[in-house]
Amino acid sequence: MAFSRSISVSFFIFILFAVLINPAISSRVSSFIKLPVTVHESRSSSVASYCESWRLSVETNNAGSWKVVPSKCVSSLETYYNRGQFDKDYNVVANYALAFAKTIKIGGDGKDAWVFDIDETLLSNLEYYKANGYGSVPYNSKTFNEWVVQGTAPGFDASLKLFNGLKKLGFTIILLTGRDEAQRSITEKNLLDAGYSGWEHLLLRGDEDQGKAAAQYKSEQRSRMVKKGFKLHGNTGDQWSDLQGFAVADRSFKVPNPMYFIA
Repeated sequence: MAFSRSISVSFFIFILFAVLINPAISSRVSSFIKLPVTVHESRSSSVASYCESWRLSVETNNAGSWKVVPSKCVSSLETYYNRGQFDKDYNVVANYALAFAKTIKIGGDGKDAWVFDIDETLLSNLEYYKANGYGSVPYNSKTFNEWVVQGTAPGFDASLKLFNGLKKLGFTIILLTGRDEAQRSITEKNLLDAGYSGWEHLLLRGDEDQGKAAAQYKSEQRSRMVKKGFKLHGNTGDQWSDLQGFAVADRSFKVPNPMYFIA
């Protein structure tokens, strides 16, 4: 009996060894033998998946009006910006915009125009938002304006490529920002320091624009440009309120920005 039991154990070990060293058998076995997943790993995967879906909903405007980034998605946004995916996404947007721009026949009268927003479109305020939870804390106009007047916001590689490419093609550049008229000088200096030059108009909020929703204010400003004879072929901005409303451009190009929403 002991001999029989010994043979059985030896046979079992032989079969197990054969399974482990044979890739074909091992792959079949692994298909139905699953290693246990820890609760932590499961939750991390679930949160990461949710945050990717949330970011997609924000960019496609399916989320509608929203106030702050979900606290559980801060790490996801940190990864998105700091590991290069944002830069890749913006570069794709810029390439599509330039491809469209090249289809436009420029009249040569200076009236073929392209509109740019400034914050998170030409100038990056990422350093400010890093210090403020990547948009997970409510917007504070006082601290943001203190950041603006420092005039140190850098440009984006993708926006510099697009901006300069459009100038080379012969487009007139119109800058349309929600910044106040009182910030004109520091904004101009910051843009120049970041590598931008040669724009035709820089439109900022005057006293009469205070309190207006961004979409209303920017639509009115674009309408004034149209009445001056400008043909708005393209518009690039990080907010849907930069692009929608009336007097819209022929094509609009949305820059990724999952850190905040402006109506």
